[in-house]
Amino acid sequence: MSKEMLINSVQGEECRVAVVDNKKLDELYIERASLVSHVGNMYKGKIVNIEPSIQAAFIDFGLAKNGFLHISDVHPKYLSGKADKSEKIGRRQSLSKRPPIQRCLKKGQELIVQVTKEGIGTKGPTLTTYLSLPGKHIVMMPGMSKVGVSQKIEDEDERKRLKKIIDSLELPKDFGFIIRTAAIGATKRSLRNDVNYLTRLWKAIRKKMETSKAPAEIYKESDLVIRTIRDVFTSSISKIVCDSEIVSKKARDFLSIIQPRLKRRVIYYDGKTPLFHKYGIEQEITNIQSSRVELNCGGSLVIEQTEALVAIDVNSGRYRKHENAEATAHKTNMEAAKEIVRQLKLRDLGGLIVCDFIDMRDRKNKRQVEQIFRDELKSDRARSKALRMSAFGLIEVTRQRMRPSLQSTTYLKCPRCGGKGIIKNLESQSLELMRTLNLAVARGDIKRIEMLVEPDVASFMLNENRAAITQIETQSDKQILIKGDPNVLGDDFKIDCFNERGSKVQFMG
Repeated sequence: MSKEMLINSVQGEECRVAVVDNKKLDELYIERASLVSHVGNMYKGKIVNIEPSIQAAFIDFGLAKNGFLHISDVHPKYLSGKADKSEKIGRRQSLSKRPPIQRCLKKGQELIVQVTKEGIGTKGPTLTTYLSLPGKHIVMMPGMSKVGVSQKIEDEDERKRLKKIIDSLELPKDFGFIIRTAAIGATKRSLRNDVNYLTRLWKAIRKKMETSKAPAEIYKESDLVIRTIRDVFTSSISKIVCDSEIVSKKARDFLSIIQPRLKRRVIYYDGKTPLFHKYGIEQEITNIQSSRVELNCGGSLVIEQTEALVAIDVNSGRYRKHENAEATAHKTNMEAAKEIVRQLKLRDLGGLIVCDFIDMRDRKNKRQVEQIFRDELKSDRARSKALRMSAFGLIEVTRQRMRPSLQSTTYLKCPRCGGKGIIKNLESQSLELMRTLNLAVARGDIKRIEMLVEPDVASFMLNENRAAITQIETQSDKQILIKGDPNVLGDDFKIDCFNERGSKVQFMG
């Protein structure tokens, strides 16, 4: 069964694009008006600070947070001071041969940058001065030279065919080109159209570079629908179903420019049942928010995100069809390897990922699970690298973080637990608060203590600890008042101390 692309658009609020393979969600992209992506945008920025200790510069390019530019992302023309300096595709100058950033750049200097990664948490966006303009089949890179072919095009004959076509075209000088995976099977005419389109686009960008004053936006990437059709849509996708007439027309118009023969694959859906419900996608989206993923064989995955890494544990669950443990583990791990990669794509998980598979003794079985895992990663647009399975059944993966994870853009940290998922029980909280009260009454200048805690904690203390509180008041000749406040959540509390004159005394519990 062929693939389908589904586009659900709520004008001015949210756009969701799902790629469905055999009625199963394979890829999901979400963009909201409040969280518009800046990746791919070009800006004229100004250096506000240079940090030699981390060999990086911080750039003011017009957004709330300054961008981060590492020395490895500084183009040779800035290193040498020569505007026409270029570099070969795939042959970027090594870090050891680059001069210190403080010798190349200076505070207040203006430069053209492109966002490569959104800011996450307190970190600002990651920037580069290696500019790139993506088309449907090729990527054009100003200030570079030579032509490269995507490593994901593994067929050697196809690589040679595409390289030959590009070499036969009249390419603009001082530009490098990368042939994208989407170019497989592309005609000479399609590639020529791409080159012409990108050349015209670059001329418009150059004009804006010369007339704009930093900080300023020079080039803005297309919206989610156009980006996804450009980067993901191939002839293997049988149709694009869209529930918005305006977006349908936009998609059809874009395809008429880049792939006119396929524009009829755009279909406007006007059914009463919401599009994602009709295809069963809403339930799948709900499932990928859960930390537990059930496998068809009866096993399961448990996915936990931490600050440093993502941990994925494979459990055999109720799967017991085979007579021996090795066969059970092998069967479960084979399905888990495929599902893990699917979850990485759907959840936008990046950084260091550790996958804990069920232990297997047979080396052949281990290699087979490894191979399936690597084969599945080939379909992922993000760059990734997987190590061999360790003696303990672990596979370590590093995956390019394309954008903030789906979880971080959908959920807020729980105000009660601060994102930990657990809070102390009432007894533990009351014991800690009693210790704080004892510390406060030990101060000679404190006469009255008022403590605000969560209502349940206040109720527990005023019942279970009433005798202890009364004893402290009697022995110290001081007044203690405990109140429940619905605005105080979880383990938090607020303590105010006063002296004999009723003036507030500073106290750090």
